[in-house]
Amino acid sequence: MQNVLFITLDSCRYDTFAAAHAPNIAGIAPLHQAQAPSYFTYASHSAMFVGFTPGIAGSAQSFLDPKFGKLFKLTAGGHPGKGTEGYTLQGRNIIEGFSNQGYTTIGAGAMGWFDPNTPTGKHLSESFDHFFIPGPYHLRQQLAWIEERLAQASGHTFTFLNIGETHVPYWHEGASWAPEDNPCVPYQQVDRSADCRTRQKACLEWVDEQLGPLLDRHRDGTILVCGDHGDCWGEDGLWEHGIAHPMTTTVPLLIRFKGEPVERQAPRRRGLWSRLRQILVS
Repeated sequence: MQNVLFITLDSCRYDTFAAAHAPNIAGIAPLHQAQAPSYFTYASHSAMFVGFTPGIAGSAQSFLDPKFGKLFKLTAGGHPGKGTEGYTLQGRNIIEGFSNQGYTTIGAGAMGWFDPNTPTGKHLSESFDHFFIPGPYHLRQQLAWIEERLAQASGHTFTFLNIGETHVPYWHEGASWAPEDNPCVPYQQVDRSADCRTRQKACLEWVDEQLGPLLDRHRDGTILVCGDHGDCWGEDGLWEHGIAHPMTTTVPLLIRFKGEPVERQAPRRRGLWSRLRQILVS
């Protein structure tokens, strides 16, 4: 059964994933360096929930370049599609789109933007058949709850999981440092970039250990794992996210489509105008 799993590693930088030992996630597909649709959780998920997932602009490859072909395409609004999409859906968002096709939709959030008791959280969560938010550092609870919902579901499922351990202050269950110690505070004058790097990497590796069974369950289906945005760690004097900067928009992206890893293809040959322009400037 080709079920769909969509995981966001909240705030995870691309270089964190590239340096980490995360065999369970890395085993689903090659790692790509992509650009997120925004630089904070709410905006990025709002965009992704209507099909604008992180991508590699100009790669002209379905799923890796949403401009060329979206993994999740809403056909009711905007362009009807070019035949290069993965799933064509109709509804207010992709969750409703999968629901309209008979999927059971299951969501588990971590960050406060997903709190159904707030207007923003209601916007991000109300379309799911089942939704759960225990807080930002409770991945084990999220996974246990998801497993129960999947066991009860009949037919196809669309499962979304927002993971908070990779978000500031970069803490996971059993970590050797206190969750109150945040090494990434906006406008701080002390350089704690080494702590940020070490701790987010450790959180990602802990997360990877927990995700093994859920990823294995979906290996024959479609899996999308990405960062929703990154963080600044002192670059240009900036810290954390919520600001437009290459480090807050560059994220890891891994896609497995209907059981097949999505790899980067060789670049397409440039058109005549591109070749002429290269001649003129050389």
